[in-house]
Amino acid sequence: MALEMRVLQADEWDVWYDHLELAFGGVPETPQERKLYKSLTEAERSLGVWDGDSCVGSAGSFDFRLSVPGGAVVPAAGVTMVGVSPTHRRRGVLRSLMRRQLDDIRAGGEPLAVLTASDPAIYGRFGYGIGTYALSLDMDTTRIRLSVPPGTDEVRLRLVDPQQALADCERVYAALLAGRPGMPARRPGWERMPLLDAPGMRDGASPLKCVVAEREDGEVVGYARYRVKPDWDFTGSDGKVEVNDLDALDPAACAALWRYLFEIDLTWTVRASRRPVDDPVLHLVSDVRRSRPRTRDSLYVRLVDLSAALEARTYGAPADVVLEVEDAFCPWNAGRWRLVADGKGVARCTRTEEPADLELSVRELGSAYLGGITLTSLAAAGLVRELRAGALTEASRAFAGDVAPWLPHGF
Repeated sequence: MALEMRVLQADEWDVWYDHLELAFGGVPETPQERKLYKSLTEAERSLGVWDGDSCVGSAGSFDFRLSVPGGAVVPAAGVTMVGVSPTHRRRGVLRSLMRRQLDDIRAGGEPLAVLTASDPAIYGRFGYGIGTYALSLDMDTTRIRLSVPPGTDEVRLRLVDPQQALADCERVYAALLAGRPGMPARRPGWERMPLLDAPGMRDGASPLKCVVAEREDGEVVGYARYRVKPDWDFTGSDGKVEVNDLDALDPAACAALWRYLFEIDLTWTVRASRRPVDDPVLHLVSDVRRSRPRTRDSLYVRLVDLSAALEARTYGAPADVVLEVEDAFCPWNAGRWRLVADGKGVARCTRTEEPADLELSVRELGSAYLGGITLTSLAAAGLVRELRAGALTEASRAFAGDVAPWLPHGF
């Protein structure tokens, strides 16, 4: 029987999602997770491949807005729920899904596609490049002290119910968007994602807790959401604080929140994951080694409309370079493009017949796009080739950002 690809119908969601759970190992998600993802799924942006009544392949995308260098929030397809049944490997199912999806994203006028990869080896061949990294920390509070900036003691901290504090926390998050590339603007419904707190997700830790940082007038200027995982051994308590989120609008609020987490009774480790790689806490701790910093790949970026994507962001330095771009999967991006940026917020990217200054693939442009990975470092790996002396430095300085791009949560 021939396989059929079609847009998901609302009444097919449970079968479609059952397939996805199977593709990811067959462990059912909690009812709370499943309910949330069902409410967030955009059926008209979701694809299924069917073999008779069985769903054997899936791919979806969310209608995102992503912050980019310069503070703009740009339409982006948040690619998700990609899976192929083990019975249908090596039959072109994934490739056909990626082909249809990118064609649809282009037709919808979204210049970017982004995803988090369950298997990093998969998506490079479809033009996705690593755009952000995430930092994980296990901070030994018995051996680390914090140095906090002036004003930290003036910050008021208050424990609140996470649901009741949601509106204040969302205002803080929204205020940070323009200053850090890679953050999705929270569309309606997505504010529930950080509050997902099913008992089956806690692994022995407490229910989700929230502490907010306030000024004297009661304005919320930061928050941390966390769980406490009690543990005991022969010598006494050995608890851990597991940090889900920590966002703050100023250094004093940031330091006050970290200090609070470090001083929770009966705990000796503060564990944080999915943090920006330039997190301020790295400069507050007395011993960064005892913080056990580790990084891993996070957000993958794909330029769907190369010209529109490159014109949507700003550049940190003037540049006038001709890029020879290879893009076998989306050939409308392939060829020579002249990027002219004034370093003040205006950029133009147009087709040209002029000689190329740099050669690279669309993957490298995706990696450099948010400003956290330099073209110079990619060139050192042989992935960017300089054809005009000085062009690499010129372009690399223009693309580089002042802060590390960051994806604060998965999708």
